[in-house]
Order: sequence, then structure tokens, then C-alpha cells
Amino acid sequence: MRQAIEEGFILDVLKNYTPYRLAFKLANGGQEWDDRQVERDAALKGIMQWVRLHPYNISQKVQIVVEHFRENVAPLLDGKAKAMVVLASRKEAVRWQIAVEKYIKSKGYKIGSLVAFSGEVDDKESGPDPFTENSKELNPNLKGRDIREAFAGEEYQLLLVANKFQTGFDQPLLCGMYIDRRLAGIQAVQTLSRLNRAHPGKDTTYILDFVNSSEDILSAFRTYYDTAELEAVTDPNLVFNLRTKLDASGHYDDYEVDRVVRVEMDPKGQQGQLVAAISPVADRLLKKFKIAQERLKTALDKGDDADATTARDELNSLVLFKGDMGAYLRLYSFLSQIFDYGNTDIEKRFIFYRRLIPLLEFGREREGIDLSKVKLTHHSLRSQGRLPLSVDGGKKEKLAPLTEAGSGSLQEKEKALLAEIIAKVNDLFEGELTDDDQLVYVNNVIKGKLLESKELVTQASNDTKAQFANSPTLSEEILNAIMDALAGIP
Repeated sequence: MRQAIEEGFILDVLKNYTPYRLAFKLANGGQEWDDRQVERDAALKGIMQWVRLHPYNISQKVQIVVEHFRENVAPLLDGKAKAMVVLASRKEAVRWQIAVEKYIKSKGYKIGSLVAFSGEVDDKESGPDPFTENSKELNPNLKGRDIREAFAGEEYQLLLVANKFQTGFDQPLLCGMYIDRRLAGIQAVQTLSRLNRAHPGKDTTYILDFVNSSEDILSAFRTYYDTAELEAVTDPNLVFNLRTKLDASGHYDDYEVDRVVRVEMDPKGQQGQLVAAISPVADRLLKKFKIAQERLKTALDKGDDADATTARDELNSLVLFKGDMGAYLRLYSFLSQIFDYGNTDIEKRFIFYRRLIPLLEFGREREGIDLSKVKLTHHSLRSQGRLPLSVDGGKKEKLAPLTEAGSGSLQEKEKALLAEIIAKVNDLFEGELTDDDQLVYVNNVIKGKLLESKELVTQASNDTKAQFANSPTLSEEILNAIMDALAGIP
């Protein structure tokens, strides 16, 4: 990387790196918390996702992104510069795109935006129907075109992505990147390196990062800056060890593996034949998992600890089996490129596991956490200043080899009261928030006060939109509601 930068083949993308610091505070809106204990990790993940998807949080970031792009990125390359927004989930991508388009239109800016993600996103808060890349609400002018092709033209300047185009995307006009997802290691290098493509007149890039620390990003780049070194050698026999463990589980036999492989390798094989070959194994595993789930529920209802432990062990073993198959796929995909196993049974299992895993829906279950009482009371998003990160020098981490795969175990999930978890989250930002960061809720406070006016309610019911908008009563009541809301802030 150092040599490529010095010789002008790529740009140093860390010269203009600006991290942001998010701080927030949550409350329960004056309602009583449920005293039931919840799974700690699931609650933390749910809380952070709730904050990330909160309309106020998204609106603040959207404003920063669009205004920074207009002022700093758009003028580059004679007005042809483009930027990418990297998001953590497809649902965030949907809501960000809606918010970006709304903000751009409200300001009258001539900026075209696209959003890219795979599959469908079901988000009832954004719309009744599932969203795709070709939804009119998201990319109305795409009209079936390839995202890469459309973004390469003059019509679009911003590209929002979720788990897409972070690697292998070559667009030399990219001069800006806005990061709102956790990145680490090689993923951080690959993602930010979308900006490093050389282009005539391109000598500046900008990165705004809402999530990651400059130390983590710098550490990731240093690993690959000069010479990437391995601290030890990966043992190719790990594949054989994992194969033995999976075969010993008893969840399939050689005949079932061969049956799937024969269909897969047959040029005339049909989808129906593949389904017939793999379905018996998948159905058997799914039924085992469902039976164990029902057994656990019954045991817990009866207070039978011994039977509950047995059922829980069965569930855990099935989840670990699925995880081990995934580890096998990753291990074989990597090692088979540099090591000739000379063993067809090894590759047969790779084909078999690759077809089986997508059919197994278990393993991702999380306890549902009710966050309906949670309110965002404070919010702060502050720039920590532009940091020209110097990759040269400093401690460089060596690349760790692949170690024993498929040897994990499931840990008992820690429980805690939701109120305690939220209190600990709030403690993280103690001292970083002030009264200036407190939010006034239009929907919950001002709207409620407006509805207290009988005259206003009557006008809204009987007048046209134009008449209601010009009502002197409306202006007077809005002012009174705002004053009352501000008076209620401690």
C-alpha cells in the first residue's frame, strides 16, 4: 500500500479523516418499566438499533452528510465528484434514503441519490409494502438499470449502501465516504479503499466516520501498509478435523451427501431433484430443533430443571452443528486455494453444507425486547475535528493464522432488568451531554397540546388544508404549545 501511494497508483485516503462522537440519553417517558429480566446482549443490541433507526438520529446525520458533500466534495473534479454512504443494515438504508431525498428536496438541492442493497426489506414504519432497490419510493428513476451503471452517470452523486459495494466496487470519481457502521480489520481497509482509485485531477478525499475510532482505523491500515506478515502458519489439517467432528454428529450419512453432490454436479440436474435430495436432512434437523424448543418450554412451565437442561443442551448442539458447517465452508474456501487436498470427500461436504445451511432457520433467535416505553431525551453528534492519520510508523499487528475451527460452545445468556441496562447505557455518556442536547418532542408534547384546543380540532375537521394552514388560531396555538413544552423542560 505504501509503495502504491508513493508511486501515485492509489491515494492516501486517511489524509482527511473526521470522526464524530455520538452521545444520547434514554428514558421511559414516565411509564413503569417491566420488572421482567431480559437477555442482556439482545437488549443492548435492540437499544442501539432503536437509537440508530430513530428519526431524529438519522435526520441529524443526513444533514451533516448532505451539507458536507455540497461544501467539500461536490466541487471536486469539476463538479463530477461522488460520495458513498456506508450503513449497517438494509433497514437503515431504506430510512436513510427516504430521509436524504426529503432533505434534498426541502433545500432545493440538485443532488441525485441511489440506495443499494440485496433482497427485500420489510419496514412497516416506512411503507406498507416490502422495499427493493427498484422500489419507486427509493430509486424512482432507476427503471431497472444496474446500480453501478446508473451511478457512473451524471444523474447521481450519492450512493447509500448496506452490505453491498464495500468490496470490488471501482468508481474513480468517488471522493467522499460517510461511515455509519462498525468496521474492523481487513473490512475497514477494503471499505475505505473504495476511495483510493486514482483519476486525473483527483488529489483529495474526505471521510466522515460516525461510528469507528481513529485508533481502530489506523491499526487496521497499518497491518497492510508495508508488508503483511503472518505470525504463524495455518494448519491445512484443520479441514480434516472439522470434517470428522461433523460426520460424528450423526445428522447425515455418506449416502445423503453423495445424493446432493450427484445432482449438483449433473449438468442436466434440475432444482426439483436438488430439493428432493437435501430436504430430508433439513426437515429432520428442523423437526429436532422444534421438538427441543417445545420440550424446553414445557419443562420451564413445569419447573423441571433436569428436563429443561436436557432440552437446552439439544438446542445448543444443533446451533453449534450449524455453526461448524459454516466454519467448514469458510475454512475450505480459503485453504483450498493454496492446498490441494486430493480428497473428493472434502469437497463433497463443502457442496453439501453449502446447500444445507440456508435451509436451517434456527440459530439466530433472540429474545424479543419491548422498547415501546423508551424515549430519546438527549442527543449529541459532535465532530472531533479533522485528523490526518499517518499510517507510517507505529505498532503494526501481524495477521493471525486460522486456528482450530468448530470448537466453540454456547454460553449461558446473561439476564438483567431492562431499566438497569438502559441506566448503564446512559452512564457511558455521563458528562458529555448538556441541557442544550435535550430534545423537545413535537409528536408527544406539542401535538398533544394542540389537540387540547377544541377550536383547532373543529377547524381541522371542517376546513380544507389551505384554510387550516392559514388559520390565525393555528399559529397562536402552535406558539402557546411550544412555550408550554419549553417550560416543561427541567
